[in-house]
Amino acid sequence: MKGPTPRRLFRYVTGCLRLRPYLVDPGDGRPQPQIPARALLWALLITRLLREPSFHGVEQLVRSSVCRALCVSAAFGDDALGYFTERLEAASTRAALLHAVRLAKRNKAFDDCGFVGLAIDGTSAGRSAQRGCELCRPFRNAEKQVSGYRHHFVAISVVGAGLSLPFDAEPYGPGDSEYAAGQRLLARAVKGLGVRFARYLVVDGEFATAPFLHAADRAGLSVVARLKGNLPELLAAVEKRFATQPPTRVYRDGKDRVEIWDAGDFDPWETLHWETVRVARYRQHKPDGSVVQAEWFTNLTTKKVGSLALYHMAKSRWEIENQGFNDAKNRYGIEHICHHQANSVLLNWLITLLAVVIERLYRIRYLHRGRHPLRSAEQLCRLLWLALSRPSAPDSS
Repeated sequence: MKGPTPRRLFRYVTGCLRLRPYLVDPGDGRPQPQIPARALLWALLITRLLREPSFHGVEQLVRSSVCRALCVSAAFGDDALGYFTERLEAASTRAALLHAVRLAKRNKAFDDCGFVGLAIDGTSAGRSAQRGCELCRPFRNAEKQVSGYRHHFVAISVVGAGLSLPFDAEPYGPGDSEYAAGQRLLARAVKGLGVRFARYLVVDGEFATAPFLHAADRAGLSVVARLKGNLPELLAAVEKRFATQPPTRVYRDGKDRVEIWDAGDFDPWETLHWETVRVARYRQHKPDGSVVQAEWFTNLTTKKVGSLALYHMAKSRWEIENQGFNDAKNRYGIEHICHHQANSVLLNWLITLLAVVIERLYRIRYLHRGRHPLRSAEQLCRLLWLALSRPSAPDSS
């Protein structure tokens, strides 16, 4: 019976994605390993796709009769996974993610889009009642008392290309900030991808500061940023002008009617080293009568990018929320703390992102050939589970 199976997925990862060297040598820091790193790492990846985020769940699967069907060569306990992820180098997994994303572009996975973009945003993932590692950040209740601890990280994702691929994460702990972690992440990502990989960077208002915008300039990326109250002078100037003007353009976006105000001659604030600031306001009228309005600013000129393209660039910012954080939390269990140690927490985030990238490239680009409909992520998960119930052929390798 043909169809997706863990073994076929393994062949795709090692063959089409060329990740066999990474699986064999993922930066294992164990001094005297008894269990092959490939078995541990692949078990973590395939069980993420099976929606089993806990180390205990991985142990139950690899010690069951489906171990061979999972393409895992050895059984082990959850303590082995904790020991392994404590000593696994993050750089190797980050390099594997970059390799997969670069290969996707080289294989023309993004050719159907006009502009490939990147999005950066932060989120929390994992709560605990007590401080357990250096990444724990306290959160307080209404009485300003510490009521628990959270883990935070900033992620970066390919957006605007019809295929959202979150490919790196940078944690921040006590004394650090989303803003500082975002700058570190941006520099590392652009260095790994190359300056010609993406056309623009889209960010929320928290990153709309002169130092971050200048960092994007140095990285060779144009910026599309949300305009909020943290830039009161620019926001007031935009409101004063657009309030008395009709929209520059009116478009249809599916069933929605979109009005866009677009002007490229606003003055930058004192610390921003741009000649001018272009600001666009969109007002999206939905069929149910609701209206969504937002303001965005950019250093992309009207000659390079039209109003409608800028509108779609701004809307692509939600991909990292919906296809990034929401999917990673609701489907792949990225919020679950498998082992409360800083390096282990980080590696579980990165391995989860790698599983998401593998799943989307396999499901949307590799499997979606011919005339059959595109399978959903839920359908692929069920097919992988069903494949475990079928007897596997003897391994003759």
